[in-house]
Amino acid sequence: MKLSIAILGLLAVACTAAELKVATLHPLLADLAREVGGPRVEVVELLNETDDPHHFEPTPDKLRAAVGMDLCLASGKGLESYLPALRNILGEDTRLIEVGATIPSLEGGCNNPDHHHEGELDPHWWHSIDAFRRAATATAEAFAEADPDNADAYRNRAIAYRANLDALERWTRRQVARIPADRRVLATAHAAFGYFCHDFGFTALPVQGLNREQMPDAQSLAELVDRIRESGIPAIFPEDTSNPKILQTLASDIGVKIAAPLIADGTTAESYEAMVRHNVTTIVAALGPERAGE
Repeated sequence: MKLSIAILGLLAVACTAAELKVATLHPLLADLAREVGGPRVEVVELLNETDDPHHFEPTPDKLRAAVGMDLCLASGKGLESYLPALRNILGEDTRLIEVGATIPSLEGGCNNPDHHHEGELDPHWWHSIDAFRRAATATAEAFAEADPDNADAYRNRAIAYRANLDALERWTRRQVARIPADRRVLATAHAAFGYFCHDFGFTALPVQGLNREQMPDAQSLAELVDRIRESGIPAIFPEDTSNPKILQTLASDIGVKIAAPLIADGTTAESYEAMVRHNVTTIVAALGPERAGE
């Protein structure tokens, strides 16, 4: 009897052993891979919370860790400029998948005329819950193709995760509804929230462009100041990993508050859901009617 139990235990472990080895180039993709893959997928994260996804350069150690992976998940939409070189390093045995390639794109950072770069894709698609829902489907299909014996398991986990994202989107819409329509203006450090603004009816006023190096010239900055004043918004939002002094100067000149930081690039989030809930709660606290003294 004891032998039978031991054998059954070993079989149970074997049945849940990782079938796929997956490297990820963004922490949110690692979260997605674990949600869709479950115990059948071993995830190796190549980018951590201290890295800037716009300018990440994999170290030799991380590149060695990526070799031998079945799949490598990239965000895509031009976020990772190093992908062509990485394809050559990974070799033919590792399939490199740009998850964002399956998702409709926005251009030029929320279509804000102060920072519109014609033809430049906004790579921050993860701020759309619908986009992340699509990404779950794309990831499940990639896993199913790489490991057809467990295809149904990956697809079923994706269905369950999409249901969680449905609930998260409903919660987000209820929270956003607390903000008066004329106060749904998101003034941020850089143009990372275009997809959120598009989905939930906000106007975006980023100080910087699609990355943190795209600083406005004097004329654009003056126009931005005028737009913030005209909007009457009470707060400007810094970011968790970027706090340009220009925000403090703008806030002081215009007479608005600096709100709590938003999670922009997603690298510091414990999970995708945690990031969305943090950002939405922060935005509602700063722009909603329940602010202290109102």
